[in-house]
Amino acid sequence: MTEFATNHPDARASRRTFVQLVAGGIGLAAASRSHARAPASDKIQVGFIGLGRQGTSRLNEFMKQPDVVAAAVCDLDGTHLDAAVAAVEKAQGHKPAQYHDFRKLLERKDLDAVMVATPDHWHALPAIHACQAGKDVFVEKPLAYSIGEGRAMVAAALKHKRITQMGNHIHNDRPTYRRVVEVIRSGALGQIHRVDCSLATGNTPLGKPADAAPPPELDYAFWLGPAPKRPYNPLRSHFTYRYFWDYSGGALIDFWCHYTDVVHWALDLQAPKSISATGGRWGVDDAGETPDTLEVLCEFPSLILTWTLHPQGRPGFDSMGSSVIFEGSAATLVTNYNRYEVYVKGKKEESFRPPPPTIADSPGHIREFLDSIKSRQRTTCDIEYGHRLTKGGLLANIAYRTGERLYWDDAQERFTGRTHANQYVTRRYQKPWKLA
Repeated sequence: MTEFATNHPDARASRRTFVQLVAGGIGLAAASRSHARAPASDKIQVGFIGLGRQGTSRLNEFMKQPDVVAAAVCDLDGTHLDAAVAAVEKAQGHKPAQYHDFRKLLERKDLDAVMVATPDHWHALPAIHACQAGKDVFVEKPLAYSIGEGRAMVAAALKHKRITQMGNHIHNDRPTYRRVVEVIRSGALGQIHRVDCSLATGNTPLGKPADAAPPPELDYAFWLGPAPKRPYNPLRSHFTYRYFWDYSGGALIDFWCHYTDVVHWALDLQAPKSISATGGRWGVDDAGETPDTLEVLCEFPSLILTWTLHPQGRPGFDSMGSSVIFEGSAATLVTNYNRYEVYVKGKKEESFRPPPPTIADSPGHIREFLDSIKSRQRTTCDIEYGHRLTKGGLLANIAYRTGERLYWDDAQERFTGRTHANQYVTRRYQKPWKLA
């Protein structure tokens, strides 16, 4: 944890971030990054909120750590809840407490932390309430459904001095991005004024099932929560929820944090000045709403960042699959999760010599979070960094939905000019839910 001062992705956060926090009502004392006391025991009591596919995977990963006690589980689907209880009994030999309502789980005084792996539209409220209840928080990417929610999550974490980590596991579970950041910062590529990100979405249609009664094991009304009321459809819950605007932002927001993480980290990016996007759901004929084909253009000071979303990804560098391309004045670097390659004048540099490692390897994304709970030192992918990272993907989706080139005032977290895009910055919650 000692390398934070120089190697934390947000270590050089600008004065703008501080101004945002003060403008949002967070005073000097609350904005301090000091954190509340560590757990009284070496064992960390964790509650798990959201136990679908990703949540179950995270539960199992947490239970592999010797100091984790899976004390409580919570889900709105009884099938998920039963499976989680069985998994804990098998791995740890005890039966965890079971909850339907996350607020009841958070009333437990013995919990040190929670893991939130709900659908995107349910990330903010459990995380904020957990901070208010004095729990540390691990929350999946993308950080939030909206920019306003992300801002509120940051405010809660700072005010209540909580340790947080956004579940962007490529950041710490694989060494590739660390090595890429070192190459970029070494200057080996020369000046970088353009970065291209690409994601291959595939072209498997979701189908067009009819609306129906929700299954008896799912509390669908609670599942909708702050989102608009809609008839139940099997595509509008569990994994495929992400292809509907009410709950998420499609493949782009699902993978934005994974791929742009290395760009933000290497170049210390803040928010774009302008954003435009165009595309559609053209590769499939189904009931989904979010685009499967999209071109995004983000303008930063002295930098253009593009994002290509397409069933086959971006042409070129096919062997790398979904990837990030740093175009420098002296060389080009292309990376995916597992490896990177360097090219000069179109030819791969087989003899490229990387700079000596300067960023310490991570103990792992979950292990780092657990260690920070004990040390009270900031993690490398906390809610502040997660908000900065997620924001770009949310802005891209807003640009697509409005069809406008949008200009962003990051100090105020508002769009400038005559635009109706600001309606998407913070959603109007359905009663009785409130963002607080």
